[in-house]
Amino acid sequence: VNQVTAAVAKGDKVALVGFGTFASAKRAAKSGRNPKTGETMQIPASVSPKFAPGAAFKAKVNGSQ
Repeated sequence: VNQVTAAVAKGDKVALVGFGTFASAKRAAKSGRNPKTGETMQIPASVSPKFAPGAAFKAKVNGSQ
C-alpha cells in the first residue's frame, strides 16, 4: 500500500495485472457555487488519485466469472 501511494504521489502509474491501475489526475482550477449561500467561489487546481479497474475485476464484480 505504501509503495503504491508513494508512486502515485510522484505521478507514476501503478498497474496490478488482473486488478486495475492506479494513477493521478490533474484537475484545473474552476469557479463553483457555495450551495448554502449561493455565492460564487474559486475552486483551486488539485491532483486527485484515480483507479481504473481491470477487465477481470469488473467481470468478477458483475458476476460474469
